[in-house]
Amino acid sequence: MSKSIERVQTGMRLEKRLLKVLKGLAEHLDISLGDLIEGMALHAFENKPPFSDVTLEKIRQLKAVYDLDLDASDSHKLKDGTENDA
Repeated sequence: MSKSIERVQTGMRLEKRLLKVLKGLAEHLDISLGDLIEGMALHAFENKPPFSDVTLEKIRQLKAVYDLDLDASDSHKLKDGTENDA
């Protein structure tokens, strides 16, 4: 049974290559980018893996295509390239 929800527009900023991989994955799964991010978050909140082995292989392929060399260890350590080095 579907639940009725209210969605809001957001202006979130993401790393450029990460966004390309996410968009590519959403296209591959035939869902919207918002649906993909919602699903990832809901799975993470319950400490459940969001992707099958087949989907993880597609993610590896997309990361290679878009030269995405970031991984979970980089989380919360990224610095925007437009910030001034002081």
